[in-house]
Amino acid sequence: MSPTEIRATIGLAGVYGLRMLGLFIILPVFAFYAEDLPGGDNYTLVGIALGAYGLTQAILQIPFGWLSDRIGRKPVIYLGLILFIIGSFIAAMATDIYWVIIGRVIQGAGAISAAVMALAADLTREEHRTKAMATIGMTIGVVFAISLIAAPVLNQWIGV
Repeated sequence: MSPTEIRATIGLAGVYGLRMLGLFIILPVFAFYAEDLPGGDNYTLVGIALGAYGLTQAILQIPFGWLSDRIGRKPVIYLGLILFIIGSFIAAMATDIYWVIIGRVIQGAGAISAAVMALAADLTREEHRTKAMATIGMTIGVVFAISLIAAPVLNQWIGV
């Protein structure tokens, strides 16, 4: 792989990993955190809050991929990251379980996985594309493992 392809792969893996961290880091500690929120004693709402992120991402992957074909990969990625930031602030400032759900839906609405993979395909030669895709895909497992370890520690230090 050329230095440009390596840089693109590492950068896109970082962006992809950040998004997956948003999905995974809350999993080990959210059920305990939710107990202190109004409405957090309703296990259905806690499940919706946890699943809203992934569900919204799943629903919007194809439309965001289509949009990235029309207006470009980077604008869609930037839009997705902005939605992720807005949703993160809403979820972090939530005073009840319903605001957490709204925040998680907005976080997931920045469904950029398809645009990231398409940009990786655009920036790598065909003979190195599978390496780039595998590197980006590995971030899912790595970030999941990190989140299982880091979430309880971070919860102890700074809270959810």
